[in-house]
Amino acid sequence: MREITGAGLLTGTFRTRVEVRSYEIDVNGHLNQAVYHQYTEHARMEHLRRAGVDQPALERQGVTVVLLASTMRYLAELRAGDVVEVDSRIHFTERKPFTVTHRLTRVRRADGTPDDTVAAEAECTAGVLDVTQRRLVADPHDRLAAAAAAAARSEAEVEAEVEAGD
Repeated sequence: MREITGAGLLTGTFRTRVEVRSYEIDVNGHLNQAVYHQYTEHARMEHLRRAGVDQPALERQGVTVVLLASTMRYLAELRAGDVVEVDSRIHFTERKPFTVTHRLTRVRRADGTPDDTVAAEAECTAGVLDVTQRRLVADPHDRLAAAAAAAARSEAEVEAEVEAGD
C-alpha cells in the first residue's frame, strides 16, 4: 500500500494508533466517553499535520480549522491497555463546512490478543475559519491545500539555504 503524504492526504485515509491509558478509564472500568472524542481530535490534527497543514502553516495563511459539531456512536467498550487504531477521512463538498469521519478499531486487547472490533464511529463537521474576518472560508479544500503547498515551499527554501551554507 502506497503511503499518501502531503496535500494528497487531504482526500485519503489517515490512521494512527493509541494505547488506552489507565487514567482514561472511568468508574465502569472502560474508556471514558469524552476520551473517544480526544482520540478523534488527535487523529484529525495528525491527519492535517501529515498532509502538511500544521498550525504554523495555517497561521501563515490567516486561517485555522474549527470543529463545528461532533457525534459519536459507541459500539464496544475499550479497556486500559487496549490498542486502538483511529482512522480519519476528510469529505469535502461545495459547502463551507466539511465532514471528517473516524472509526476507532481495537486492534489488540490488553492481554496481547489481536482484535478487529470497531469500538466507535464518529462524524465531525469542521470548517476553515478566516481569523481576521471570523467567518468560514468558501473553499476549505483549496485553502488547506494552499497552506500545505506554502509550508512545503518554506521547507524547501530552508533546506536550500542549509545546503548553500555547507
